[in-house]
Formats: sequence, structure tokens, C-alpha cells
Amino acid sequence: MRTPRLGHPDLGIGVGLRTTHYRDLLARWPPVGWFEIITENFLETEGRPLDVLSQVAARYPVVMHGVALSIGSTDPLDHEYLRSVARLRDRIGARWVSDHLCWTGVLGKNSHDLLPLPLTRESLAHVIARVEAVQQVWGQPLILENPSTYVGFRADVIPEAEFLASVCDTTGCGLLLDVNNVYVSCRNHGGDPIRYLDTLPVDRVVQFHVAGHTDLGTHCIDTHIGPVIDPVWALLRHVWRRGAHASILLEWDADIPPLDDVVAEANRAAAWVNE
Repeated sequence: MRTPRLGHPDLGIGVGLRTTHYRDLLARWPPVGWFEIITENFLETEGRPLDVLSQVAARYPVVMHGVALSIGSTDPLDHEYLRSVARLRDRIGARWVSDHLCWTGVLGKNSHDLLPLPLTRESLAHVIARVEAVQQVWGQPLILENPSTYVGFRADVIPEAEFLASVCDTTGCGLLLDVNNVYVSCRNHGGDPIRYLDTLPVDRVVQFHVAGHTDLGTHCIDTHIGPVIDPVWALLRHVWRRGAHASILLEWDADIPPLDDVVAEANRAAAWVNE
């Protein structure tokens, strides 16, 4: 086992827990390193999904990945939501909890999308204060993911990788480094993905995401469909060689094939990082 990141071990290679795989998973418990759940799918609910999750958590490491924290919103933090997340974390023994560097709504309205932040000094101070508040409630570091983005703001003055690095340095939070999102965002904005990766503090990377995306020629969309393309695997290998050895998870969220196919695609990571 490699050196823990923020106290978290490298869990190896994992996949997302998806309902389409429940029957197969429960029938044979395949050799998967770990599972990631979408946090909000299991909050304040009982019944089969939570029963399946409890069985999975008894056999595999599980981590929680949220889409509703809205760390960049100007709305007050939802403390009941934070407490619900903590209860689920404790119930299933989740290793860590992650969410996105984004905002999802304002004035009590949820867009159900991961919206880009203005990358300004004011926004940075705002996010830092909210990350520190979340960590105080949860009693552990938040793990923040770099988003995929399609537009920027004229007011932007801080490159996104520098913004993330500053949040990590100031708050002690960790990084969920999505190398597919790095590829997608840099394609959309004309950025350099290697420069992006080299700006990040590798000792803060707790987890990786890899995924497929949809390339429309003029831009890319982070659809989590299909296999991972070689340039995305190459980005993973690049940052791995810089010393960011952490748990790797494949996201496949639409047109999902059988579990064995998803696991086989995830396991391609081993060949890339060990080359």
C-alpha cells in the first residue's frame, strides 16, 4: 500500500456503483477494488438502494461523490444537507466525501447542473471560507474535484489550476483530480493540460477520475459515455509520474455496458500508470 494522502490509502482501481449492475453485483461479488456512489442518490432514503449499498459497503471500500454541495454559491450552506451527508458517511463507513468546485444554484433554486465559478480573488476567498466551514461540520477534509467547463467569465484573473491549488493550500482540503475534465476543459478553452496538471499540488491528490467524453469537433462535452481515449490516459500517466499515486475510478454513466466491461476498461489504468 502506498503512502496515504491526507490519511487516505490508495484503494487501487474502482468503478461507480450503478443500479443497472445491482443484480450482477449481488450475484457474484466481482473482483473490484472499490466503489464510488453519487451521494444524493442515497440521502434520506430507505429501501433497496440503501440495502444494496449496505451490502456493498460490507465487502468493498466505498467513497461518496456529491453533486449538490454548491461550494461556490452565494446561498448559505445547507447545514441539514451537511448533517445528512455525515450520517450517510458514518452509516456506510465511507472513506472520504468529495464534491465539485462549482455552484449549482442561487436564491434557493437548484439548476441541477455543475456551473462554473468566476475565477476572481473575491470568489477564491468565498470558496475558502465555505470549504473551511464544511470541514468543520464534517470533521475531515473535503475532497474537491476540478469541473469540466464550457464558458469562462470576463472577470477571471486566476487560472483554474492555481485557484484549486490555493484552496488546497489554505484549507488543507484534498483533490479529486479528474483528468478527463482537464482534457475537456483545456480543449474547450484552448488551454494546456500538462501545464494545468503541473500547477496542482500532487500531494493533495486523494483520488482520480477517468472517463469517456463526446467530442463534437468544436468542443467536448463531459458525457461519461464510452471508453477513455488515449490522450486522457496519457494525462493520468503524466501526473502519476509526478508522484500523484492515488485511487483511480472510471466513470461510465450513460449507455452503460455490463459490469465486466466497465471493470475491464477501468483496469486499463494499471497498464498506463505502470508503463
